[in-house]
Amino acid sequence: MLAMTAVSPEPAGTSTGFDDALLQGVLARACASIMPAWPLDQAVAVNPHWRRIDKPIRRVAARLAVLGDFHVFPSRDYILQEWEAGRILPADLDVALKVHATREVCSLAAEDCVAGLAGGASIRREPLLVDLLDDKVQRNKRWPWRAAIVFQMSQTCAAYFDRHQADWRAAGSRSLYGFWRESMVGDHGLSSMLGLAGFARQLRELPVDSGEALHWALSELSLSASAWEDYFEALLLSINGWASWCAYVGWQNIPAGQDDPRLRELLVCRVAWEALLACAVPSSRKRVAVAELDANWRDFDRRVDEADAALVADELWQEALEASYQREFVQKLRTRVAPAPLRRPEVQAVFCIDTRSERMRRALEAISPDVETRAFAGFFGLPMRYNLLGTDIHRPQLPGLAFPSIAVQDVVTATGQATAEGDARSARARAVRWKRLARVDQWLGTVRWSSTTFSFVEAAGAGYLGKIAHWIRPPAGPRVDKDRIGLPSTSTDPCRPMVVGLDDEQKVELAAGILHTMGLDDRLAPLVVLCGHAGHCTNNAHASTLDCGACYGRPGEANARALALLLNDARVREGLSRRGLRIPDDTVFMGALHVTTTDEVTGFDLDLLPPQAQARWKMMEQVFVQAGDRIRRERAPALHMDEALDQRALLTSFRRRANDGSQTRPEWGLTRNAAFMIGPRDRSRDRVLSRTYLHDYDARFDEDGTVLEKLMMGPMLVTHWLSWQYHASTCDPLHYGSGNKVLHNVVDGHVGVFEGNGGDLRIGLPKQSLHNGEGWYHQPVRLTVVIDAPAASIESIVARNAVLGQLCDNGWMLLWRHEGDELQRYEQGRWLPLEV
Repeated sequence: MLAMTAVSPEPAGTSTGFDDALLQGVLARACASIMPAWPLDQAVAVNPHWRRIDKPIRRVAARLAVLGDFHVFPSRDYILQEWEAGRILPADLDVALKVHATREVCSLAAEDCVAGLAGGASIRREPLLVDLLDDKVQRNKRWPWRAAIVFQMSQTCAAYFDRHQADWRAAGSRSLYGFWRESMVGDHGLSSMLGLAGFARQLRELPVDSGEALHWALSELSLSASAWEDYFEALLLSINGWASWCAYVGWQNIPAGQDDPRLRELLVCRVAWEALLACAVPSSRKRVAVAELDANWRDFDRRVDEADAALVADELWQEALEASYQREFVQKLRTRVAPAPLRRPEVQAVFCIDTRSERMRRALEAISPDVETRAFAGFFGLPMRYNLLGTDIHRPQLPGLAFPSIAVQDVVTATGQATAEGDARSARARAVRWKRLARVDQWLGTVRWSSTTFSFVEAAGAGYLGKIAHWIRPPAGPRVDKDRIGLPSTSTDPCRPMVVGLDDEQKVELAAGILHTMGLDDRLAPLVVLCGHAGHCTNNAHASTLDCGACYGRPGEANARALALLLNDARVREGLSRRGLRIPDDTVFMGALHVTTTDEVTGFDLDLLPPQAQARWKMMEQVFVQAGDRIRRERAPALHMDEALDQRALLTSFRRRANDGSQTRPEWGLTRNAAFMIGPRDRSRDRVLSRTYLHDYDARFDEDGTVLEKLMMGPMLVTHWLSWQYHASTCDPLHYGSGNKVLHNVVDGHVGVFEGNGGDLRIGLPKQSLHNGEGWYHQPVRLTVVIDAPAASIESIVARNAVLGQLCDNGWMLLWRHEGDELQRYEQGRWLPLEV
């Protein structure tokens, strides 16, 4: 064991001479670099680099590599595989070099790039103090100190943030720093874990106040103030999973205008750990390490410059990989397709822009000429918070970039209108559900509490075998709607999600805006099916990643049904008519749900449909059955399933897969997403674009560009986030992926997962969502956005919204536009011809 030195923490209240305003500003900027990670049950796909998009992508890659060995671009091993397999061609690399030359002078030739694939970029991570203090010889005899810090802080955070999972919850300080300090003082195993005798005595001298602790720790580190911000960011990145969770906790307080201190407190804990170890080693060793630390971090900017230069080849290969995808994509876009006949369709089916909807749209249009499909963001324009009947749940169902502003709640009504009778029925159903859910909670408590577990198993006996049998032989039943569990059977069908809290004029305003943005204010079919989507899987901590990315990782059913009821409301239609927006008398809206795992479609509120609409829905049900079978056969090979099975057997196979609790890959979700198109259906119809998000838009009916601006600032940013979550989880699975599903342990029932029983909180997508067992199935390309609109309109929107300029100018997204039959790409405010 190493002996403790006489160095001790500075007593509380001692002045350190720090400029507190400067220090607080540095803390705020370091914390502002961390992007939130949403909980498992609200899987908002996020670009983890979002708060760094004000810098060029390669500069961010260089900075992150030096700060913490993070990887922004695809690995050279992956690129080498794509190159040797012939998926990246020499022509693609030539395109990358030409495109790159329009931005900056590049001294690399194609042969230099190919030669560089033999090894990784030589970038050295700047050391933290713990790295310089930890003895390499001793590290082989006990736990490495960096890993020990992550483990201790991670376990502490898991206990601190637990609100749902543990039956015995640790008591302690309400502040994260205070809770961490108490856990450190109370952990008598730290001395042996670190190989530091008497470490526990040192901990008792740690200041109780977090501000004083930070001042003391900085005085021990003796780091130049100019290096604080970079060093703080590196410390946060060293426990990036929990830093991202704390950033999420802070994000939730934004609507209330409240400041949450926990990310700053997490940083203070991490700085204090550095100082504690500095005080624990011999003074001579500390002096050498502290001096080396300051020298390294004074030189930080130069090291980032060197890393930036080393990553030029990696950026070129990123562009070559994108060119390999764009070759075929451009060919499809340039293929002429005859315009669809201008006649009123029997049915319009509106889907989410999700890439999985593209297959359904393509299949429906191929099967029935009477069906017109459209695409719109899956929250269907309702920025809503949804209150499920008989629960305290008020969950957001809108893009993660926004906050709810509309209330939707379940109402039991036979007519589809809120009435006094409906209120009474809702109250009765609510009371029944409360009781049933309370009994379920009591049962769960019986299972968990140690004093009753054995007696429960003995009492349950054979009654529990049914659940075990479902694991051995998964059932072939359809998806069960968990939102309706506990409702009395007589209330299930008439329990409908409805917009509440708005007067008639507000409802009319809402409906008019949605119809205009959706492009449905000019021509409506007799039946309009608003089709949300959801996944279907069992025993999957990341189940919500398969649900609607535009609905906070939720099924889109409630949004679709609530909008349909709103648009069917006679008073809303009267108000729309007064505005000159007349919905035909025979037009009926209805909600539906596309289960993307099995490609089955279910309609809702069918009892409200008039006879003619009922007949059209009956026709659509058969079309959906045929379309589903066609899509399952298209998807089966990528899931190693037999597409030659007959219709019933293939559907059964997909359902069993969805109900299989041991299945790590119920579907591929949004894997291989690569592009987003904003334009009329004629630009995408009759083409296979299964890697593309599609949003219908016609610039002829948007002269002032207001609709396009909503799409670029809404769905386009959502798809950018989705694209980058898949990209980051593939390029840096250690920091931005959640690892192997088989090893997952869920933290607090919803916060996130550990891979195994320790380490940092894992964020991002699990490996099985990206990797097919032999290699990466996802292709980490940046999102290519193609817009069919005048150049001036796009440019003015980019000019008004700084975030769009940052995304395009700094290389976080690729922007193209149609110019007649040709395509142009956006480059630093210019429109240039495509090189592909």
